[in-house]
Amino acid sequence: MTDPRIREITLADPDAGPYGVTATPDSALWVTLVHAGGIARVGADGDVRIWLLDAPDSRPLIITPGPDGALWFTRSGDDRLGRITTDGRLTSVALPAGAGPCGIATGPDGALWYAGMNSDTVGRVTPDGTVTAFPLPVTGAFASMVAAGPDAVWCTLNQANAVARIGLDGTVDVRPVPTAQAAPVGITATADGVIWFVEIAAGQLGRIDRDGRIEEFPLPDRTARPHAIVADAAGGAWYTEWGGNRLGHVDAAGRIETYDLPTAASEPHGVTVAPDGTVWAALEIGRLAQLKP
Repeated sequence: MTDPRIREITLADPDAGPYGVTATPDSALWVTLVHAGGIARVGADGDVRIWLLDAPDSRPLIITPGPDGALWFTRSGDDRLGRITTDGRLTSVALPAGAGPCGIATGPDGALWYAGMNSDTVGRVTPDGTVTAFPLPVTGAFASMVAAGPDAVWCTLNQANAVARIGLDGTVDVRPVPTAQAAPVGITATADGVIWFVEIAAGQLGRIDRDGRIEEFPLPDRTARPHAIVADAAGGAWYTEWGGNRLGHVDAAGRIETYDLPTAASEPHGVTVAPDGTVWAALEIGRLAQLKP
């Protein structure tokens, strides 16, 4: 049964493919349209604006508020980071050829950090466009998502079945996931430095405490294929179940609660928490899901 606290709003054409979503302090939502090659903004008043990028096949994936007041996003199809100001001005920064950037986050050093899916790298980009790529000590790792901790950046290595901690000087410490072939994807950091991540193939959540210990939490539906995750203000996190068509929440003690989405096969991907605590998820069918806990 659908939870009455969840509603869906139409954002774009069903083929546009909303994928990543983030919220800004003015309660606006910014969304990547992976198939349409565009960026959408939903204002607090519900007004929707869409900007198409200069390359239809640029495949924008993940979007995050940058250190300069603009929004930055990965362009996985043409090896660039995109930048859009809050009034809609678009620019981009070229990355090393073959990077295939996926996740992105603003690091504790005030730079943008991205995961190079296709190049076994994690990269750093300053707001003025200076790019530095750091090699991972694993080949075929498929670096996926990025989260910023208080003194380092963390990245899931989907095909290496590991999570990497990248120091601000580029040093890499790889932490294997306990469950074999768990395929970690989404990752997030709480305000006190605890790391949560999802294991899409194992149907589990993982947590790395401040001492580096990894603990895993099986989901009620092990076939749910959790995808993205974002920390809440209380030490827990919200996540999407791509295969289960649900949103989920885990609290700081590891207790899990799930919420069915109204539309079947809606393909939930990115998730964010707005300043007022409302949870939003990007649905690849062209919609956003809103949950008020």
